[in-house]
This record gives sequence, C-alpha cells and structure tokens, in this order.
Amino acid sequence: MYAIVEIAGQQFKVAKDQKVYVHRLKEAEGSKITFDKVMLVEDGKNVTIGAPAIEGAAVTAKILGHLKGDKVIVFKKKRRKGYKKKNGHRQFLSEIQIESIAASGAKKAPAKKAAAPKKEEKAVEAPKAEVKETTSTDVSSMTVAQLKALAKEKGISGYTSLKKAELIDALSK
Repeated sequence: MYAIVEIAGQQFKVAKDQKVYVHRLKEAEGSKITFDKVMLVEDGKNVTIGAPAIEGAAVTAKILGHLKGDKVIVFKKKRRKGYKKKNGHRQFLSEIQIESIAASGAKKAPAKKAAAPKKEEKAVEAPKAEVKETTSTDVSSMTVAQLKALAKEKGISGYTSLKKAELIDALSK
C-alpha cells in the first residue's frame, strides 16, 4: 500500500515504515503529525484518486529529527572579466517516518487562526494620542509629517507645499 501526499508544499510517494526527508516542519522532534492532503491511495487492488485530495484520507508520521542537508556550492563565473562568485547553501530538513496510511475515516485537522490583529491596531492608535499631546507644547521637535497633520487639523490651507520652517511659523501664529 502506498500513497501520494503533500507535505510542506511538495508531493511525496510514501509507504508504511518509510523514512522521508522533507522541508523543515514546525513540530518538535518525537511528535506525531497527520497529513490530510492525500492525492492518491493504492491498496493492492484499488487505486483511489482525489480531486484534488481524497476526503477522509490521512497519513500519520512521526518526526525523527531535524537536520541540515548536504552543502550545495553555487559558483558563478564570467570568463575574461574577473567575475567570480562562490556561494554555499544547506537546506533545513526534517526526517519523518510514515506510521500509517488511512484511506478513509480520518478527521480533518482543525485550522489554525490568526493571533489577534486587533491588538496591533490599538498599539498603533496609542502613540498618535501621545503625539497630539506633545504638539501643543513643542512644535520645533516634530517631524514634517507630524507638522502637516497638525496643520490639517487646524485648517491651514496650502500646508502640503510648505517647508518645515514655514510650517512652524504658520502653526505658531
């Protein structure tokens, strides 16, 4: 029995008890992970093909370890020009062992939710309030963008083409 499954954006043909090197996974060593994007399952007699994935099919694997792949040397040269560049690269990999292939009956993994983007918006609003408090006290230490925002609030016309010194003069009146 074998299956074609998508792991970390790549498709692999896997069988039970097979060891596979895949792109680095976020889970810790020794943890079990389930892949539910199974494209094809073959169990001796029957071949099941998904469109694009088979509903209820899953592949369970155990992460054996995280490691780095072999070094790949990238050498670029342009002859007679004195141009030589040498670069190296080592891919981060995870070694996994396939424990089981379930053709049906597997539950889909719950989707992970994004973590609180609302908190970021509140953090952005708080510094603006502090800037407004400082505008009434010291105009010369402000940036041009802050001065233009203050001029807009006060209703000064033509503030977009004014320089910093001109903005300070207009705001101090």
